Amino acid sequence: MGNKNAILWYDCLDSTNSEARRHINDIDNMSVIAAREQTSGRGQRGNKWLSAVGENLTFSLVLKFGKSGTGALKARKVFAVSEMIAAAVCDYLESEGVRAAVKWPNDIYVRGKKICGILVESSLDGDNLGYSIVGVGLNLNQSSFPAELVNPISLKMLTGRTFNLERSLLALYEMISNRIRMMDSEPDTLHAFFQERLYRKDILCEYVDYTAGGDGERFMGTIKGITDDALLIVEKSDGSLKYFAFKEISYII
Repeated sequence: MGNKNAILWYDCLDSTNSEARRHINDIDNMSVIAAREQTSGRGQRGNKWLSAVGENLTFSLVLKFGKSGTGALKARKVFAVSEMIAAAVCDYLESEGVRAAVKWPNDIYVRGKKICGILVESSLDGDNLGYSIVGVGLNLNQSSFPAELVNPISLKMLTGRTFNLERSLLALYEMISNRIRMMDSEPDTLHAFFQERLYRKDILCEYVDYTAGGDGERFMGTIKGITDDALLIVEKSDGSLKYFAFKEISYII
C-alpha cells in the first residue's frame, strides 16, 4: 500500500472525522485516522454512528486536492468522492465473497441490510475542492446491534468468519488507492460502476417524497439511475420522472 505510516490507529476518539478536521493542516494527503472506539461517531442526516468497541472498522480518509494532493477536482464534481469510496468498499466486500449494492447517496447494502455508512465532509477552495474527509463505518465482526438500528448486518454474519481490523483496513486502503486514480483518469467508469450497483435499481418500491412539503408524500417508484450532478432519478408509477437531491427522498425499508 506504500507508506504504512499513513494509517494512524487510536484506541478511542470522539469522532475520526472530527479528529481529522482538527489536524487537517498537519496530516498528509491519503492519511487515515482509525479508532477502535468512537464516543460521538456521526453518520448522514446528523445521525449517530453506533458501533461496538473493537469489532468494526471506523475510520476517516483525508483527501487533499490541488498540486500538493490528489489533483484538482471541481467542487461540482464532489460526488465523485462518494462514488470512489463506495466502489472501493464494494471491491473489498467482493474480495471476501460478498456482493454489495450502493444505497444512494452514501450507504452500502448487502441482501437488503446496511453493512456500511459513509460520510463525506468537504472544504472549498474557490471553484475547486480544498479537501474531503471521508468517514467510513464498516461492520466487520459485530453480531448484536442496538434495537434502534433497523437493518444492520456485518461481514462476520454473512461469512461466519472473524476479521482482523488492521489487516482489513490495509486491504481496503489498497482498494481505495486503486479506485482513487480513477477520479481523474476514468471518472465515467466510476460513475458507471455506481449506477450499476444502485440499490433497488429497476425495482418498483415505495418511497417518501419530501419535495412535496409537509410530512412528505408516499409514492411507488422505480430508481432508474443518477444524473451527472448526483441527483437520483426515480420513475413514478404514472411514468413521470422525478429528480431528487439529498434529503428530498426517503426509502421505505
